[in-house]
Amino acid sequence: MGSFDVMQVCRNGHKITESLRSNPELGKQHCPACGAATISKCEKCQAEIQGHYHVRGVLGLHNKKVPAFCGSCGSPYPWTETRLKAAQELAEELDGLTKEEKQTLTASLDDLVRESPRTTPAATRFKRIAGKAGKGAADAFKEILIGVISETAKKVICPSP
Repeated sequence: MGSFDVMQVCRNGHKITESLRSNPELGKQHCPACGAATISKCEKCQAEIQGHYHVRGVLGLHNKKVPAFCGSCGSPYPWTETRLKAAQELAEELDGLTKEEKQTLTASLDDLVRESPRTTPAATRFKRIAGKAGKGAADAFKEILIGVISETAKKVICPSP
């Protein structure tokens, strides 16, 4: 049997380590990429952020994705909240969209980060409206959201050739 280690992530979503418990020397108080403070527990319920899965006697690769939500209480992590707020701010700044389109775009954002039956329709709406705002706007949204949107949303918004 194995056990999970603890992941440490900065408040902006940069992974510091996924083996904080077994290798505490890899931990940092602040992110070397952006300077933000780091966390290793959900700030809502204090559950540890699940890191690398260790199996005794097996050498494993460390490349676990930074989660968007706490696996214990379901709350969004700070980096998810920050990216959603940034995307909402961007939606309000876009020229060429009606007020209703901006509201629809903003309302679709929550469904892009959650894997649910609403994800595909939300991603389709998002792609249509963001595309209407122009390639620059669509690229800016992708840059903000790429680390936290669901795999289903990525397939709709950024299809691979």
